[in-house]
Amino acid sequence: MLWVEQRGAGPRLALVHGFTQNGRCWGEVADDLALDHEVLLPDAPLHGRSAGVVADLVQTAHLLAEAVGPATWLGYSMGGRACLHLALERPDVVEALVLLGATAGLDDAAARSERVAADEVLARRLEVDGLEAFLDHWLALPLFGGLSAEAQHREARLENDARALATSLRVAGTGAQEPLWDRLQEVRAPVLVVAGALDGRFVATGERLVSALGGEAELRLVPGAGHAAHLEQPQAFLDVVRPWLAGHGR
Repeated sequence: MLWVEQRGAGPRLALVHGFTQNGRCWGEVADDLALDHEVLLPDAPLHGRSAGVVADLVQTAHLLAEAVGPATWLGYSMGGRACLHLALERPDVVEALVLLGATAGLDDAAARSERVAADEVLARRLEVDGLEAFLDHWLALPLFGGLSAEAQHREARLENDARALATSLRVAGTGAQEPLWDRLQEVRAPVLVVAGALDGRFVATGERLVSALGGEAELRLVPGAGHAAHLEQPQAFLDVVRPWLAGHGR
């Protein structure tokens, strides 16, 4: 069973974090949303207080469904990939879906093989160098260049277990994921796709997601933000997400 923290009262909203994070890493975004929502903050498999739970993304979807139940789901990066699986595997618990910096996977076999190899390098770095040194490397990547020291939530990330994170890369990394692009039209919940305006790669991915999802899926960009838009520009992120939740959330 996954560890889940609960805050606030109101329509149920589940926030699923990214790789090397845990539920605490939503920071002031969770605090704000908990003012008028019941906010549930699961620690994903192999992260935080769920470090002992080994699961791929399909298994993660079912674990999230069991831990939270019906809700609006907001997933960031790895958490967004998990929430896409949830919308396909357990549509009964997905009332609406917000995806931030997420992808439906790599649909080119060569690119997936390259990513598996790259994720294995990262996994071995975790096992050999340990978590603290790995985070020095991880948070220095250009992808996270817009994060302030406070927004990195390094203390919370250090609650993770290096070997568990290495396993996460191997079983739930982007390379290990079967691409979902051909299944996205099965998603029946309303979807908001969000990307930082400065995160060109995921802006393009977001456009592709909206096109593949069809229906009423929408793309919104967070001005002045990169990949971790909710941490780089939390108020701008909330300004994008809150009006959509008011119109589409339970």
